[in-house]
Amino acid sequence: MKNDKAKRIALFGMMVALAFTFSYLESLIPFNFGIPGVKLGLANLVVVVALYIMKPGEAFAIAIIRVFLAGLTFGNVYSIAYSLCGGILSFAVMFLMKKTKLSVIGVSMLGGISHNIGQIIVAAIVMETIRIAYYLPVLLVAGLITGMLMGIISKLIIDRFKKIKNNITY
Repeated sequence: MKNDKAKRIALFGMMVALAFTFSYLESLIPFNFGIPGVKLGLANLVVVVALYIMKPGEAFAIAIIRVFLAGLTFGNVYSIAYSLCGGILSFAVMFLMKKTKLSVIGVSMLGGISHNIGQIIVAAIVMETIRIAYYLPVLLVAGLITGMLMGIISKLIIDRFKKIKNNITY
């Protein structure tokens, strides 16, 4: 029993570190199509995997801790606000959709678009205009595409993790 708790803590720490590392790597990738806010969502890969292999509260904590670590390290108050709102909405949608037995890829895609919706909400509040919503269709398409890519990779990792876990004897 004590050994299981230590393993969970180690896995949690590894997942936070991996999400933070992916945030850093993503900041180095020149993924710019002239559209601010469009990212690959590499750190979301960790959150999606965590949602399937860990407890929901642990996966949520990973998402929130990553936002604050990355924001304090590479960003500012605004980047934290955008990421936090997007991350919370994204996690809530993914958590609910996972319960409907939607595929990992579908869950990730909905997470990608809901993250962008969350960011548009913050942008509308910060800029004090709803006109920013005209930008939403572009972000939704980007969220679907990147969500699909991260979902495919997440599914491969989750399947591998379950296979490894089933082969381990204690």
